[in-house]
This record gives sequence, structure tokens and C-alpha cells, in this order.
Amino acid sequence: MLLAPLAPMVLFLLGVPRGTAQSVQPIPAVSINGYGIDVILDPAQHTLSAQTTVSFTALQDAATLSFELNPALRVTKITDATGLLLNAVRVSSTSLEVDTLGSLEDASSLRVTPPAPLNKGESASWTFTYSGVLASSEHSATTTPTEQLAAIGDPVSYLLYGAQWFPIVGTMTDRFTAAMRVHVPAGERVLGSGPTGTPHLDENGRMVFDFQWSRPGFPGTLLAGKFSEPYAPDTGSNLRVYRIDTGDPSKAKGLPFDGKDYAATASREYSYFASQFGYPDSKQLNVVELPDGAVPASWAPEIAAITGAQMQGKNAFRLLANTIAHQWWGNHVSPATLNDAWITNGMCRYAELMYLKNISGHTALTDNALTDAVLDVSAEALAYDTIPLSDAARYPASSPEFQAMTYDKGAMVFRMLQWQLGDVAFQATLHEILAQAADKSIASAQVETIAEAASHSSLQPFFTQWLDSTGAPDMRSKWTLYRLGNNKGFRTVGEIDQDLDLFRMPVDLRVETEGKTVNQRVEVVGAHSQFVIDTFGLPREVTLDPEHWLLRNGPNIQVRVHILRGQEKVARKDYTGAIQEYQHALALNNISSLASYRLGEVYFQQRKYQAAEGAYRDALHGDDVPKWTEVWSDLELGKIFDASGQRDRAVNQYREALQTGDNADGALDLARAYLQQAYKPSTKHSIPPAR
Repeated sequence: MLLAPLAPMVLFLLGVPRGTAQSVQPIPAVSINGYGIDVILDPAQHTLSAQTTVSFTALQDAATLSFELNPALRVTKITDATGLLLNAVRVSSTSLEVDTLGSLEDASSLRVTPPAPLNKGESASWTFTYSGVLASSEHSATTTPTEQLAAIGDPVSYLLYGAQWFPIVGTMTDRFTAAMRVHVPAGERVLGSGPTGTPHLDENGRMVFDFQWSRPGFPGTLLAGKFSEPYAPDTGSNLRVYRIDTGDPSKAKGLPFDGKDYAATASREYSYFASQFGYPDSKQLNVVELPDGAVPASWAPEIAAITGAQMQGKNAFRLLANTIAHQWWGNHVSPATLNDAWITNGMCRYAELMYLKNISGHTALTDNALTDAVLDVSAEALAYDTIPLSDAARYPASSPEFQAMTYDKGAMVFRMLQWQLGDVAFQATLHEILAQAADKSIASAQVETIAEAASHSSLQPFFTQWLDSTGAPDMRSKWTLYRLGNNKGFRTVGEIDQDLDLFRMPVDLRVETEGKTVNQRVEVVGAHSQFVIDTFGLPREVTLDPEHWLLRNGPNIQVRVHILRGQEKVARKDYTGAIQEYQHALALNNISSLASYRLGEVYFQQRKYQAAEGAYRDALHGDDVPKWTEVWSDLELGKIFDASGQRDRAVNQYREALQTGDNADGALDLARAYLQQAYKPSTKHSIPPAR
């Protein structure tokens, strides 16, 4: 298993506010054509003041129109193109109307009534004037659902598209153009989408940055503040990496960071995706550090934004790859509805796996790294598989259910499609999707049509199984060996059994012999499918789906599912629920080192040291999967002994950690540090990001 698996990973890569998204996305009455935004950021007061002109076209006759706007922002007036003042009210998620245009905790909707009803096809421009405080949790007495998506402060302010800091309809689906003028204190830099002119001073001594994005997309993200001089992979490159200026550019949170190396990694990933998908709308890419209080990652045209903590570690390249892939899958093409989000989210997740496979032969990564990554994605895909993927919009777009379905199950749909179509037809399918839907949205039915044209075959059973149904088959194989006469070799006769009677799909069977390996594709139809494979050499092993092309269920996957659910509950601080999930995993596999280790983490967080010690001991005596659980269990046991005032036992445990020789995520470095100075429990209660 990877040292820093990215599952579970609620990416918030487009940044939909938690707690404000509706379970079913309403059909917008208008389509946004473009925005003209003039915004002033005041980091000292954590405030935003903006005047935004919205140009739109009515999709249907409408007497009132609804826009989404961050509830922390207070609207002072709305006018039409003639300057006429428009009536508007805030509406809460319970449809409660608010008399004032001011803020209400969950009133993200803004209902505007024009002087006369709009007719279908009619275009208009309205100007919204508003302001408000958008502070990070450390500067606010209360925490709002959108704080992770927008915060104005020092040294960096970030306004992500999903924070709804300007009036929005059709989040993630309605494409638009944007011209933005941003005022910030002198000495700050602003990063956004599109060409920018030379920054200049306004009449109040603030720096002014202008951005223009003229192709329909999602250019709704701004990052402003104090950044160090950017890193570039080489001279002449259009890629830059911007880190928050901490006064020491070689350090981030005490961890060494090689900006040049990170830029080179980003450049390799971008070049690989360009070789697979062609170039996106722009060849410019800015990789920007977000403060650690923000969502883990976000994207916009020409922008891949990632928190400093997520930029570190051996597997940081995976989140980086996923985020960069949104330049194609999300920006270049976008989903027609949230039910189609599996197309773009899924391809970004699958692009991450494609890149992992690409580098496996060129780095210290092994095939086991790819296998474990695929199995983790499979487990996440099945973690909330209770409704069809084609109905994913029943969940809020920021929920773990929606994220797991669209990113992970979506990724496995593409992986299985590649297996069914073959590499050539699959690549042709991706290119045609990007060509047909360039700067537009795409629906699931279009993907099916394109894939059928590329493969010259009907794919209705495939898409019915994976988009319109739930579940995945639990497959088992059994076989009998016969010796053929006249020195002709051996015949393996067997059967593949699975528990979904309507399932139909080709499956790979691999027969390992004393001579060469034989692979044979078997069409699995119904509960029982027979196969016959002749080999010259004596078969030693028959493996079903050895490269894990298919999304499959089974006890081993369910162990991973419960562990992933536990990690997600830890992230939400539901420690009781997390313990239950880890215990479910151990009920399926009582020697799972990972389940025991995760259980120990929660007990340690709660300072239940006796229970934590027992869990870490179980991890050491378990199946040793993944390998890093050994060194980290030794390390955590040492910390428990230090916290309990048993320094001699702690020293012995740190030495045990050193003897493993495994410096996974800096474990040996920490062991040496604790040998020099005893561990002392922090007054803060927090669990570090999952390795």
C-alpha cells in the first residue's frame, strides 16, 4: 500500500460549499454569459467589497430569478442595465424568506424580481453591489460552511469559485466568461485566470490587477497575497509554482520543500496529460499554495491550488496530478448536470492512476503501488454504492457520497471502459469527447455514443450496469486440471461464479505455468461462466482479473471500505463512528495491521493510552499490510510510553522503530528526535493526515 494513500479524499476540487448544496440541483432559469467583477480585498479587516455585473440569458419564462451568493456577504443593491433598483430577498435552505438583503447563516440563495417577467431567450445585465467579512476560523468566533473555500487575510487571501463570492447559477455546470479587476494592498500579488495587464496603483494606493477569461469556463477563483518568487521547471516554461512567503522559502511547516523539484514534477505531469489528451484551453499553469485551513485542493483555468501540507510527502504528486488534470476534465469540458459529474471527476481520478502507471517503470514505485492505488479507488467506489451513478445529484456535491461516486466509481468506469474497448479505441474515445465538447458541457449519453462509435460495438449493457445500477460482482473461480495425451500439454477447465445474475463483461484469466504465462479473456454472463484454457506447461496458478481492471466486491475490498469510511469519519471528528468502522474491518480480517493502526490512532487522539497500546500491538502482530504500519506502530508506542512517564520503555520502542530501517513519512527521523528529547502530548487534540 502507498505510504500516503489519497483515499479517502474529499477533494473539493471545484469547491462546493458544505452544508449549502441541495440534494438535487435545481434547473437554472437562466444561463450566465459572463461577469464583470470589480472587487476590493482588505486583509487587515478580512473584508471583501464588490460590484459585479452579471450578463445572462433566460432559459424559460421567469417572473423571479435565483442566484447563489455566499451568506456572509451583504447585498446593498441590485440594479438592471438602466439603473433601476430591483427587489430581492434572501432565501434560506428551508425556503424561509428574509426581509433584508443582509446575511443569514444558511441563506445562500438570492431571489431577485425584475420589473417585468423575463421571456425565454431574453438577455439582460444586472449589477450586484455587496460586501462582507470572509475570515478564516482562526480570525472568526464562529465557523461557517464556506470558510474553507474563502478567507481574506494575511499573508494570503483566497476566493474559490465554490465559495459563491459572486452571484452564481448552475454550480459546476453553467460555463461563463469573466473580466475581473482586483484591488489589494500594495506589495501583494494576485493570481487568476487569463491574461493580465501590468499591475498599477488606484487612487487609494492599492495595487490593481486585471484578468480576462474570454472562453466559457469556470474562471471564478482568485488568490491574492504575499507569495515568494515563483519556481519554474526550466527557462521558458509556462508553468510556475507559487509558495506563500513565510520568510524562509526552503521551509514549509518545518518540512524541507524543493520548489524546483515540485515544479519539475508538475511540468512532467502536465506534459504527460498533454500527450494523452492534447493541450487544454491555455498552456499557462500556475500551481499555487493555499493556506492549510483551506480545502486540500482546488482548480480554475490556468490554476492548480493545493495546500502547503498536501504539497509534502512521497505521494503529493498524486493529488497534484489529479488537480492538474482538471485543466482538461472540468475546464476544457464540463458535466451537463451534476448527474454527469462522473465524467470529469472520474477522468481526473483516472488520470491520476494513468500517470502513476506511467511512472511506475521509471521511479522507485513498483507495480504494487499501482495495484494498491487501484484497490483503494475500488474500495472508495463501493463505500457509498447505494444509488446509481446516474443519480449522483441526489447527494450534495460536497458530500463524501457524491465525491466517492463521481471521483472513484467514475474512475473505475473509465478503467473498465479501457479494458472493454482496448487502448486504441479508448484513447480515440477520450480525444473525441474533448473535441466534441470543447468549451462546452457533456452528458453521459454522449459519452456512450462516442465510445460506441470508437469501438464499433453496442455498449448499452456496460453503461446500464455501471451507471444505472448499483453493486459490483463478488467473483470466484474454480478449476480442474487435465493432462492431454501425446505430449500436448494440459487443459484447465473451470468456472467463474459471481453473485450478480444480470452482470455481463469480459474478464481476464491468467494461467501461470512452468513455461510462459497464458492470458485469456473470458466473457462472464450471469452467475456461472465456464472456461477452458490449454497450456503446454504445467499450470501453477490461475488468477482472476490479475491487473484489477474490474470493479469487484469481496471480503478484502470490504475491509478497505470500512477503513476508508473510518478515515472519513475521523476527518469529520466522528470518532465513535470511526471506531465502529475499524472494528467492522477487523471483524472481516482480525489480523489487518492497517485497521488496528487506525484504531490506535483514534484511541491515542482520545488519550485512551491503554486501548491505543493494545491496538498498536495488534498492528505489529498483524498481516504487516501496509509495511509502514510496523515502524509507525513502534513510534506511536514509544510516544505512549513517554506520555505515561516510562522513558526507558519509550527509548526501547524508538530503537525498535530504527531497526525496521523504514523511513516512511520521516518515521526514522522522528524516532531519532524522540530519542534525543522525550515526546510530550500536545494540548491540541488533532489527528494528523492519514499516511
